[in-house]
Formats: sequence, structure tokens, C-alpha cells
Amino acid sequence: MQFKNRVEAGQKLAAALGKYKGEDVVVYAIPRGGVVLGYEIAKQLEAPLDLVIPRKVGHPLSPEYAVCVVAEDGEMLCNEAEAAMVDKKWLQAAAEKERKEAQRRRQVYLGGRPPLSPQDKIAILVDDGVATGLTFLLAIRQLRRLHPKQVVAAIPVAPQETAQLLRAEADELVVLHAPRMYLGAVGAYYDEFEQVEDEEVIKLLSDRTG
Repeated sequence: MQFKNRVEAGQKLAAALGKYKGEDVVVYAIPRGGVVLGYEIAKQLEAPLDLVIPRKVGHPLSPEYAVCVVAEDGEMLCNEAEAAMVDKKWLQAAAEKERKEAQRRRQVYLGGRPPLSPQDKIAILVDDGVATGLTFLLAIRQLRRLHPKQVVAAIPVAPQETAQLLRAEADELVVLHAPRMYLGAVGAYYDEFEQVEDEEVIKLLSDRTG
């Protein structure tokens, strides 16, 4: 399955999540790309939109490859094999840098608005796709701590193996395409996959939160 862009992927996910319209739902997007999809889902379900902001700690020799992921509150989830092979002081410093960046993004994107509570509600977590699933997995666990009624993971594309991992963590997984032979990058499944800028994130969130 190929998506034209993030808007189309969000609309297709929204259609797949249609049964939740009218329910007590909060949509949580992982910025920046996930916010475009989250906006489409929140609009269709007439639900509020908020953020979960885990940050990848990239390998010192290959920044795109995640050694760990860190949350705004400092919780970490690591690829243990990779984490064991890097300098511990470097890892601690890199994780702290990313934690502060997550906090900065919340302030910039939401202007100090307090996070929406998912307690006793259906929390729908969305991103524009996953590869290893480490970032998404930490985001699920972060939401779990806030006592939602249900956590629904919603993604357009994920490798079959990662989809199985996420299905075990979420109450429900809605994935539109879970190929056994993954193409190696989320962007390979989109015709258009430009970087989403801060200004677009701020505008989309403003439209759904007032």
C-alpha cells in the first residue's frame, strides 16, 4: 500500500477508526509528522488533539538509528544491545538533551497549555509510521501511566514484526499496511514525505484545541 501524503494516510486511518466517533476520545499524536495524521483523525472523530513527545537518542555514529528513546519525564526505553556498547556518560548526556528538547517542543507547540488527561477515556495514539517501534512503544507506556480506559494504536504502516509487538502493548492496533518485507523506511510508503515544520504543527494543534 502506498500513500499520497500524510493527509491521505490520516484520512484513511480516520475512516478505519470511525467506530470511535461519538465516544469519549482524546487523540494523541507524536510530532512532528504524526500531528498531520492526528489532525485528520481528531477532525473526523470530533475529538481533541494533544501530543506525546518521546525523543529518539540516535547512535553517535548513525544518528538516525535509535539507541534509546526518552520521554518528557525522563523515562527511557533502550535497545539494550546497542545501549551496552556506547559510553554511559555520553548516553546520559544525550538523553538529557533530548528530554529538554521534548519539553521545549511542548511549550512551543502548545504554548504552555496543560496536557489533556486521558483518564477513563479512549486514547488514540498516532504517528505517520513506525520502523523498529521503539518510539511508539514508549509513547504507549507513557499513556498507560495516565489510566486511560483504552489505548488504541493507529499507524498507516509498520513492519509485520513491529506490528505484532505493538499489538501486544496496545488494547487495539489499527494498522493499514504491515508488510512482511519492509522497505526500510517509513518514507518509502509515501509519494510525498517532506519534513513537517514547527509552524504547521502549531497551526494544526491550534485548529483542534482553540
